[in-house]
Amino acid sequence: MPIIAYLLMVAEVGREYDIASQVRGIEGITEARIVYGEFDIVARLEVPDLSVLDGIVTRMRGIPGIIKTSTLIASP
Repeated sequence: MPIIAYLLMVAEVGREYDIASQVRGIEGITEARIVYGEFDIVARLEVPDLSVLDGIVTRMRGIPGIIKTSTLIASP
């Protein structure tokens, strides 16, 4: 059973669309949307295990313009 997770991101002002575009190109990301509110971007991840999730989250945190992230792992 794959792990489903959501990564919530706060982006620098004006960088939301560029970051979302980059995030969509990462393997394991099934969707990335611009949202309004406390967070600017929400990405849905579907991965086989936690080690893959960790690698993707670490990679995404390194994208220039991402200020803060919060990861939510969905209940099975």
